[in-house]
Amino acid sequence: MDYKKFFDRFDDQNGFIKTISPPTIDGVQKAALNRKGNVLFNTGDIEGARRIFLTTGYSDGLVRVGDYYKSKGRDLDALRMYWIAPDHIKSEPIIMRLSAVIKNLIHEEGDNPNE
Repeated sequence: MDYKKFFDRFDDQNGFIKTISPPTIDGVQKAALNRKGNVLFNTGDIEGARRIFLTTGYSDGLVRVGDYYKSKGRDLDALRMYWIAPDHIKSEPIIMRLSAVIKNLIHEEGDNPNE
Protein backbone atom coordinates (compact mmCIF):
# COMPACT_ATOMS: atom_id res chain seq x y z
CA MET A 1 0.00 0.00 0.00
CA ASP A 2 1.22 3.50 -0.84
CA TYR A 3 0.86 5.14 2.59
CA LYS A 4 1.99 8.56 1.42
CA LYS A 5 -0.76 8.64 -1.20
CA PHE A 6 -3.28 7.36 1.34
CA PHE A 7 -2.47 10.03 3.96
CA ASP A 8 -2.00 12.90 1.47
CA ARG A 9 -5.77 13.10 1.10
CA PHE A 10 -5.99 14.30 4.72
CA ASP A 11 -3.48 17.17 4.38
CA ASP A 12 -6.14 19.90 4.28
CA GLN A 13 -7.83 18.69 7.47
CA ASN A 14 -5.05 19.65 9.91
CA GLY A 15 -5.54 16.36 11.70
CA PHE A 16 -3.20 14.33 13.77
CA ILE A 17 -1.63 11.05 12.82
CA LYS A 18 -0.40 9.14 15.83
CA THR A 19 3.06 7.77 15.42
CA ILE A 20 4.85 5.26 17.56
CA SER A 21 7.80 7.47 18.39
CA PRO A 22 8.66 11.13 17.91
CA PRO A 23 11.26 11.99 15.30
CA THR A 24 14.82 11.93 16.54
CA ILE A 25 16.12 15.46 16.66
CA ASP A 26 19.34 16.40 18.38
CA GLY A 27 19.56 19.53 20.52
CA VAL A 28 21.23 21.63 17.83
CA GLN A 29 18.60 20.74 15.23
CA LYS A 30 15.78 21.31 17.70
CA ALA A 31 17.11 24.76 18.65
CA ALA A 32 17.49 25.73 14.99
CA LEU A 33 13.97 24.54 14.18
CA ASN A 34 12.52 26.37 17.17
CA ARG A 35 14.26 29.58 16.07
CA LYS A 36 12.83 29.11 12.57
CA GLY A 37 9.38 28.48 14.09
CA ASN A 38 9.67 31.67 16.14
CA VAL A 39 10.59 33.66 13.02
CA LEU A 40 7.62 32.17 11.15
CA PHE A 41 5.28 32.93 14.04
CA ASN A 42 6.53 36.51 14.37
CA THR A 43 6.11 37.13 10.63
CA GLY A 44 2.55 35.78 10.68
CA ASP A 45 3.05 32.26 9.31
CA ILE A 46 1.22 30.66 12.22
CA GLU A 47 0.60 27.35 10.46
CA GLY A 48 4.26 26.98 9.49
CA ALA A 49 5.28 27.72 13.06
CA ARG A 50 2.67 25.26 14.36
CA ARG A 51 4.09 22.44 12.23
CA ILE A 52 7.60 23.09 13.49
CA PHE A 53 6.54 23.39 17.13
CA LEU A 54 4.58 20.14 16.87
CA THR A 55 7.62 18.41 15.41
CA THR A 56 9.99 19.66 18.09
CA GLY A 57 7.50 19.54 20.96
CA TYR A 58 8.31 23.16 21.84
CA SER A 59 5.71 23.82 24.52
CA ASP A 60 6.12 27.62 24.67
CA GLY A 61 5.62 27.83 20.93
CA LEU A 62 2.57 25.55 21.08
CA VAL A 63 1.05 27.73 23.80
CA ARG A 64 1.64 30.87 21.71
CA VAL A 65 -0.05 29.20 18.73
CA GLY A 66 -2.91 28.20 21.06
CA ASP A 67 -3.19 31.79 22.27
CA TYR A 68 -3.35 32.98 18.65
CA TYR A 69 -6.12 30.48 17.85
CA LYS A 70 -8.03 31.49 20.97
CA SER A 71 -7.81 35.17 20.00
CA LYS A 72 -9.38 34.22 16.66
CA GLY A 73 -12.25 32.30 18.31
CA ARG A 74 -10.82 28.91 17.38
CA ASP A 75 -11.17 27.39 20.85
CA LEU A 76 -10.94 23.75 19.76
CA ASP A 77 -7.71 24.40 17.89
CA ALA A 78 -6.42 26.35 20.89
CA LEU A 79 -7.34 23.46 23.19
CA ARG A 80 -5.44 21.05 20.97
CA MET A 81 -2.27 23.17 21.23
CA TYR A 82 -2.65 23.66 24.99
CA TRP A 83 -3.25 19.94 25.49
CA ILE A 84 -0.13 18.95 23.55
CA ALA A 85 2.01 21.65 25.25
CA PRO A 86 0.74 20.63 28.01
CA ASP A 87 -0.70 23.75 29.62
CA HIS A 88 -3.51 22.70 31.96
CA ILE A 89 -4.06 26.25 33.23
CA LYS A 90 -5.08 27.39 29.74
CA SER A 91 -6.80 24.17 28.63
CA GLU A 92 -8.98 23.77 31.73
CA PRO A 93 -11.31 26.78 31.11
CA ILE A 94 -11.95 25.61 27.54
CA ILE A 95 -12.66 22.08 28.73
CA MET A 96 -15.06 23.43 31.35
CA ARG A 97 -16.95 25.50 28.75
CA LEU A 98 -17.18 22.54 26.38
CA SER A 99 -18.36 20.32 29.22
CA ALA A 100 -21.11 22.83 30.07
CA VAL A 101 -22.23 22.95 26.43
CA ILE A 102 -22.40 19.16 26.22
CA LYS A 103 -24.23 18.97 29.54
CA ASN A 104 -26.80 21.52 28.30
CA LEU A 105 -27.26 19.65 25.03
CA ILE A 106 -27.88 16.39 26.87
CA HIS A 107 -30.29 18.13 29.23
CA GLU A 108 -32.20 19.78 26.35
CA GLU A 109 -32.45 16.48 24.48
CA GLY A 110 -33.93 14.84 27.57
CA ASP A 111 -36.54 17.60 27.85
CA ASN A 112 -37.78 17.16 24.29
CA PRO A 113 -40.39 14.33 24.30
CA ASN A 114 -41.01 14.64 20.53
CA GLU A 115 -37.66 13.11 19.65
